[in-house]
Amino acid sequence: MSAVAAVADVIARLRREVSDLHAELPRNGLVVWTAGNISARVPGHELLVIKPSGVSYDDLTPERMVVTDFEGRLVDGEGSPSSDTAAHAYVYAHLPEVQGQVHTHSTYATAWAARGEAIPCVLTMMGDEFGGEIPIGPFALIGDDSIGRGIVETLSGHRSKAVLMRNHGVFTIGASAKAAVKAAVLCEEVARTVHIARQLGEPIPIPAADIDSLYDRYQNAYGQK
Repeated sequence: MSAVAAVADVIARLRREVSDLHAELPRNGLVVWTAGNISARVPGHELLVIKPSGVSYDDLTPERMVVTDFEGRLVDGEGSPSSDTAAHAYVYAHLPEVQGQVHTHSTYATAWAARGEAIPCVLTMMGDEFGGEIPIGPFALIGDDSIGRGIVETLSGHRSKAVLMRNHGVFTIGASAKAAVKAAVLCEEVARTVHIARQLGEPIPIPAADIDSLYDRYQNAYGQK
């Protein structure tokens, strides 16, 4: 029995989840045309579910989601996987806690990436979600695992769930694909707000101890348990 057949029900669920979550990217103004992608790890297997390359968001369905291994090779589905599959696969292979990933070229966050500048932690929302600044990762070309390597190097030991890859765009990680989508939405929101704040003057940094307090409360006490 193939690995895909052994976890067919799980993969079917993830295909639906990843397909449905892609609607959040245009809904929140994070993508244009066919750019951007979401993936989910298949738990317990070196497999991931990801958007196919170059397919319109209006045409995405669960059946069109593709499954690849951690070498980026197609193992189930029709059509070519996203051009960012190698990056997603590298992250899953090296950060076992990551269960979902998102990539966008959202306008404000990508503008920071074009400048090669981290977004400073000057908003309580940033302390809550990212635990500090949103860091800059290195420039890397698409086509192999170079982007994935840059993501892992930048986020290893960092509380941020988002990284701005220089001259490219945003990559976010999460304990689920939905959590990674949330991080992508909030990354763009804080990128926009901090940009506007800088037009008015120099934003006031939040002290490190207060960032720690914000992060601990939001991650461990906020919301319904």
